[in-house]
Amino acid sequence: MFDLTGKTALVTGASGGIGEGIARALHKAGATVALSGRNVSNLDALAKDLGDRVHVVPCDLADRAQVSKLIDNAVAKLGRLDILVNNAGLTKDNLFMVMKDEQWDDVIAVNLTSAFMLCRAASRHMVRNKSGFGRIINISSVSGVFGNPGQGNYAAAKSGMIGMTKSLAREVASRGITANCIAPGFIQTPMTNVLNDKQKAEISEMIPAKRFGTAVDIAAGALYLASDEGGYITGQTLHINGGMAMV
Repeated sequence: MFDLTGKTALVTGASGGIGEGIARALHKAGATVALSGRNVSNLDALAKDLGDRVHVVPCDLADRAQVSKLIDNAVAKLGRLDILVNNAGLTKDNLFMVMKDEQWDDVIAVNLTSAFMLCRAASRHMVRNKSGFGRIINISSVSGVFGNPGQGNYAAAKSGMIGMTKSLAREVASRGITANCIAPGFIQTPMTNVLNDKQKAEISEMIPAKRFGTAVDIAAGALYLASDEGGYITGQTLHINGGMAMV
């Protein structure tokens, strides 16, 4: 079950946190994995740790010229593309009344526009493969479901990702290609490690499970959606948040 032997995958934001966890899970299941991100040293270290069936394809998602070439670069290394995981993202938090235009633009560009560009290019490749198999997994956020003070830009991007994924799912379902989102809650990553102990304790109290999740929790969901067993699920958002948002 959940065997990805012979499949190929591209994971963005694979240099740490959730992306690394997903890359490890897909690789362990037998997939050949292309690791993408900005931190090349971290990508190289992960590739060395994984061993065979792994390639490094660096990309700065804030640079449209690089984004436009990423799928082709990954296919050149992998031979073809079966699975795309759009995980990379960034935050530039601020309250609405004082948010700068560039904070809005930068977050939308990396978290939503780049995901659109990669979905577009990946779906083209998957259709041309004529294999009747394709998996697109977009990592959204609980913030994109019910909003979060100070994250109007981030919530807009992650909510937009959910709507975009539903539209894509309807367009490619007849080709055997699925498109789904995962909406993590609070996960133990470098992004949440900036919170102090008091903040972490307060947030944990709002979560029915009374704890933050781990990258492994998200990776398990991604592995399921990437597998043959997840082939009849499309246009959905898998909420992995310890009960924080029950949708």
